Amino acid sequence: MTSQAQNAVVWAEIPVTDLDAGVAFYSKVFNVEMSIVDGGPNMIANFGDPMQPGVSGHLYPGTPSEHGPTIHLAVPDTLEDSMARCQEAGGKVVSEPIPLPVGRFAYAQDPDGNSIGLFEAKVA
Repeated sequence: MTSQAQNAVVWAEIPVTDLDAGVAFYSKVFNVEMSIVDGGPNMIANFGDPMQPGVSGHLYPGTPSEHGPTIHLAVPDTLEDSMARCQEAGGKVVSEPIPLPVGRFAYAQDPDGNSIGLFEAKVA
């Protein structure tokens, strides 16, 4: 086995049925200013600046699951190797790799059905 990344959790996604209402709620509860941006395939509202180092996340229009939000975890090697290990260990990969400016990820589910993201950082 290889060593774990410094921070295993790199991103969190919270689905909300109404993005405007979600922004209002999280902005008030956490006393932050969130705004809706076109973040790719969906409109999103980030917690902080996603280009800054550290763990962050966003709200997105979606259907909340009984299994909770999606937590993205750093993979120790390549995305493809981690996707294969996920399936070998009883999980399910539910997307193709999705490119981002900071790397790429794939959605997966653990054996209990929890939503996870397998994240590979872009090599500098």
